[in-house]
Amino acid sequence: MDYDLNVDITPEYPISWQAAALNGVLRGTMKPISSLLVRNAAGMAVAGRLMGLGARVPGTLPGDVSVTPDRSGPCPGEWVRAGRGLRESALGSAGAGLDGSLAAGLGDRPREGSDGGLDGDLDGDLHGDLDEDKVALYFHGGAYFVCSPATHRPITWRLSAAAGRPVFAADYRQGPPHSLGESLADALGAYEGLLDRGYRSRDILVAGDSAGGHLTLALLLTLRDRGLPLPGSAICLSPWTDLSGPRRRARFWADPMLPAGRVEWLARRWTDGLDPCDPLVSPVYGDYTGVPPLMIVTGSTELLRDDGRRVATSARENGVPVTYEEWRRMPHVFAILADVLPEARLLFGHIRRFLAAVEAHAAKPGADAA
Repeated sequence: MDYDLNVDITPEYPISWQAAALNGVLRGTMKPISSLLVRNAAGMAVAGRLMGLGARVPGTLPGDVSVTPDRSGPCPGEWVRAGRGLRESALGSAGAGLDGSLAAGLGDRPREGSDGGLDGDLDGDLHGDLDEDKVALYFHGGAYFVCSPATHRPITWRLSAAAGRPVFAADYRQGPPHSLGESLADALGAYEGLLDRGYRSRDILVAGDSAGGHLTLALLLTLRDRGLPLPGSAICLSPWTDLSGPRRRARFWADPMLPAGRVEWLARRWTDGLDPCDPLVSPVYGDYTGVPPLMIVTGSTELLRDDGRRVATSARENGVPVTYEEWRRMPHVFAILADVLPEARLLFGHIRRFLAAVEAHAAKPGADAA
């Protein structure tokens, strides 16, 4: 089936009880804790340790997912591959949302033997469904000071399933003590490392969330400005794109997760000594002429909604096809909550649809080939 590539989507799914409950939990825990800790280097270190502990919780990955550390290239990271059964189950429920039906998507997680569940017979190679000639490069979020590839495996294994390819999750340097420039240098190194492995640029998907979405956009602008081969497409989940100044007050209280004052404090910290309106510092000011198709996903009540919306508008004005999705009452980077949040699982079906539209667009006569 053909899908539009340059389109605005506001999914009309009813809000699940899980989403309503999680919004309340985040408002009562994550938001006040962030407000308390993100005030100085010591508090940031504590926050980093807490997030690190979360990544060590056992049993959070399905058995059909493989994670392989890789420190051989310019930027260390890990390879994440979803098995054939997970590819079927993850997209079986998510795909239900494509025609508006929530019968599978908003139910319980698929169980072995159910219609949308795990396929018990993998027929040989565990990752046989993955196209090893293609790859996704993923940059985790965390405001440039917390999180890691390990914390974001709920996203990366599902992205592997949705995209039908392995995912390389980059473990880029973060502050403190590292700068935005060093993070971007690692992102560029990770991308060039994939090219050196023999991947064609058009077969690379670049994706990231929050600060990782910032890094994704900065990388696209850097590649374009340096005349380097561009990836086939890019996906930004709740990207942080404007580090230039105070935020609009509209969603200060509506956002259940991000305290606006702490986001502004972090922006001042990371832009100290830099021009905050430089497009590599605040990608919202970038000229996106010539970059590949983009998918940008936000939540309607999140503080960073306009960061993504403004980039989508600007990129379209520069001639870039953009799929912009705004999910009603979803928190910041809700995809990471896919283990418990039905809407987050549905999102990966939308990602698969976007990638199908990208392929259809690239196959049209006159489309540029990398």
